[in-house]
Amino acid sequence: MENRDRRKFLGVCLGGIASASIAAVAYPLFRYLSPIPEQENSGKVTFQESDIPEGEAKFFQYAGSAAVLIKNKEQGVIALSAVCTHLGCIVQWQKERGEFLCPCHAGRYTAQGLVISGPPPKPLQPLHVSIANGTITIG
Repeated sequence: MENRDRRKFLGVCLGGIASASIAAVAYPLFRYLSPIPEQENSGKVTFQESDIPEGEAKFFQYAGSAAVLIKNKEQGVIALSAVCTHLGCIVQWQKERGEFLCPCHAGRYTAQGLVISGPPPKPLQPLHVSIANGTITIG
């Protein structure tokens, strides 16, 4: 009788460990494969126009991805995806040169997101920008 209780106890323990192991593998896989929640995917981002100095770039998250806002004399305010079109690295703003540099493979973009050199096949994706009463709205 005692052996039967011990076997039952060990069976319950092994079943619990197996269930916890399956959950530990399945939950991250489920989160990875599930779609981005709607609020992260379609929101608008706002900034005060005075918060962005001329010639500077402000990086932020937009629709679950990196984006950048630039304010300059010639073009005004421009919002772009900060994801390089080559392999998806995040570009860096080179203020002294007035251009973006992809640190992965040295792709270079103008401040408007056009390809200057390197392997990127397309320009950076532009984002819709509207300005009203000193507030910049992206999206």
